[in-house]
Amino acid sequence: MAHTDHLTMRHILRREIAGTIGLLADEHDFRSMRRYRSFIFDDHTAYLEQMEVLLRSLAAQGGHTTLALFDPEEYAEYCAEAGLDPDLPASRTRFTAQLAATGPTVPYDGQPLTELVPDLVDEAVRRATWEYASTLLTRLGPCPTCGEDIGRAAFTRAADLLARILGTAPPGNRHLVCSVSGPPETVSAVLHFDDDIDSTPHLDEAETLEFTTVLALGIATRSAGGLVMRTSAPGTADRVYGWRLRGNGVEPLTAGEVFDAYCTDTHTGDVIPPEPDVDYCVPPDLGEPAETGETGESGESGETGDGRRPPGHDH
Repeated sequence: MAHTDHLTMRHILRREIAGTIGLLADEHDFRSMRRYRSFIFDDHTAYLEQMEVLLRSLAAQGGHTTLALFDPEEYAEYCAEAGLDPDLPASRTRFTAQLAATGPTVPYDGQPLTELVPDLVDEAVRRATWEYASTLLTRLGPCPTCGEDIGRAAFTRAADLLARILGTAPPGNRHLVCSVSGPPETVSAVLHFDDDIDSTPHLDEAETLEFTTVLALGIATRSAGGLVMRTSAPGTADRVYGWRLRGNGVEPLTAGEVFDAYCTDTHTGDVIPPEPDVDYCVPPDLGEPAETGETGESGESGETGDGRRPPGHDH
């Protein structure tokens, strides 16, 4: 009887264990792992099918499982730094445990992998974008004139602008995109939000942080860029409006500029037919003071030695 009780208790305890699985979602990554003899799978489709069976089995036992993207190159670097043999399952387990603690993950809630993998990839891209933009902001350092940290000041300014944009957005389902161009590459962030019962925006914390960081990067580096808002509500046409980044803030786009942006193929320059039931509008007033330009009373730009100055400062 005691032996049976011990088995029952272990079964119950197993339900309390949360686990993370490193998923080879990309076939190229899957092929890279086949160089290890201890990795026994030889077909990516079969691998994904068996992974889905395993996930359903764990969920049926009451367990909580999250998935992380398993990157073979990062895995090889991790093993080299830690002095581990990459051709051992135990090494893969240790790497996956690190992913669970530091990398992007998504929970498995019974959905098929065809739905889960895109969410996992989006989460990984969002994390990478945030880390990239944060690194660039940090490297800007202090303003040589006033000593204020340029990146931190830009982040504060971006958070204020985002609050104004959210506060003036009409009700409904809203989709806000920020794109910042410039060396070495273009970065973008997306923010989705709906209203809670008390009409306050319901925001995803990670999405909001990434979006604010990308917007801050555009402000701090005075890069070309813009924001576009699309709102949808039952029984009404979608509304689309936006702003271009300008100096320390944003400048509203005209309805015609928004129309041209949405109805032009960015690769070919060809005209795209406008979507039905979409209104291209002038954005609401953010209550922002007008930008006075980059030139001060002395006729000098007031910029830092590398062409930047902290947001909100005129020297």
